[in-house]
Amino acid sequence: MFEVKEIQESDLALNPVIAQMSKMNHEQILFCNDNSTGLKAIIAVHNTVLGPALGGTRMWMYNNEIEALNDVLRLSRGMTYKNAISGLNLGGGKAVIIGDSHTMKSEALMRRFGKFVNSLGGKYITAEDVGINTTDMTYVNMETDHVVGLPGKSGDPSPVTAYGVYMGMKACAKEQFGSDSLEGKKIAVQGVGHVGEYLVQYLVKEGAIVSVTDVYVPTLKRISANYGVNVVGLDEIYDIDMDIYSPCALGATVNSDTLSRLKCSIIAGAANNQLQNENIHGLDVMKKGIIYAPDYTLNAGGVINCFSEVKGLSSEWAMTKASAIYDTIGSIVKRSKSENIPTYQIANKIAEERIESIGKVKLPL
Repeated sequence: MFEVKEIQESDLALNPVIAQMSKMNHEQILFCNDNSTGLKAIIAVHNTVLGPALGGTRMWMYNNEIEALNDVLRLSRGMTYKNAISGLNLGGGKAVIIGDSHTMKSEALMRRFGKFVNSLGGKYITAEDVGINTTDMTYVNMETDHVVGLPGKSGDPSPVTAYGVYMGMKACAKEQFGSDSLEGKKIAVQGVGHVGEYLVQYLVKEGAIVSVTDVYVPTLKRISANYGVNVVGLDEIYDIDMDIYSPCALGATVNSDTLSRLKCSIIAGAANNQLQNENIHGLDVMKKGIIYAPDYTLNAGGVINCFSEVKGLSSEWAMTKASAIYDTIGSIVKRSKSENIPTYQIANKIAEERIESIGKVKLPL
């Protein structure tokens, strides 16, 4: 007969994955491997108090599995806060597939991933994210119904994400410059994939002076030709003259190095986990007089679009809901100034209060 012992902190050190889950308060992690298709993926379910965990799947060539695990843990936690602060009855989750999305994707790989999603029985709902498109989601849908962002339904969430970022950026401009007009403002967009390109469209149409960079050269060439924007190097973007820095690629680009170089008054972009360390760099940004739009609040348009598909709501509802990000960001910035607290802390408080209050509603009678 096995003896059940109380878990000690020293025990957690023997299992860093469980320790990290405990530290970030995750509910479940599913590691996925299939040698026949080459699939290597991680699905993280952070919190399901408000509803099933919804969050996109990202495909990226991580340096190692630990890097992928750290990313999916941070991303899934961010989804919990994003869904909560957006007033959606959804929890937070995320998935990452380790690999080059340009060369390693296949129907078989995406369908095998769909079977892993299905094994969670609806606890996790997936959608597009970096490196994934609507065709990929169609393959996933062949193996599970727990997927949104499908063609013919709500579709690619990127346009709604970009619209929400655009509206939130204008709200920041209103607070920082006294007007929400972006005409003539110098804006640096880092990453012009699905969301970044749609954002560039909005900015160019309004008359902003836009500079862009991206790791994928063919995309840069096309964006430059189509929209007449300035192209700069991957590292150069931190040093150019700008009013607004808009990170729309991977996270942690707001860090001690870049903050000493950035010449901007506003940080507002679509990327997740932009602050390398919230406790350090969230405060540093505020001390420098830069308005930081909390990422999961600003980029919530995509999950709003996915929620509309889950609930059978119209695309018009999704765009109207995304436009409200303007008011949400404006309120957070005002409260940050009045309470002298970093914007990310204000956003976290709002999200946590909703999770706590709805959690009480769901308690059994």
